[in-house]
Amino acid sequence: MKIKVGDTVKVITGKDKGKEGKVITTLKNKDKVIVEKINIVKKHIKPNGQNESGGIIETEAPIHVSNVKLISKEDKKKEKKVTKKEPAKKTTKKESK
Repeated sequence: MKIKVGDTVKVITGKDKGKEGKVITTLKNKDKVIVEKINIVKKHIKPNGQNESGGIIETEAPIHVSNVKLISKEDKKKEKKVTKKEPAKKTTKKESK
C-alpha cells in the first residue's frame, strides 16, 4: 500500500467524493484507511462503566484504498492553475469562379 499515516488524500468515489483529508490510520490487512473527517458514521453506544450515558456517537469509518487518491503539493498547484483555451476560429472556403 502506497498510502501512509499522515498523507493527504482525496476521495474519488462514494458519498464524500471530492473531499480531502489526512490519513489517521491504515488497515493493511484489509486494504483500508481511516481519513480525518471523511466517511462519518453514527454509532449507537450502550451505557457501560466508561460511558454512563451511552447514546449516538459520530466516528470515522474505514474507506477502501482504491476509493482514495494520494495528493502531493505539486498536484494541488496543478489543480488550482487552470487555463481557459480560446475557441478555434472557423475558416470558410472561398468559392472560385
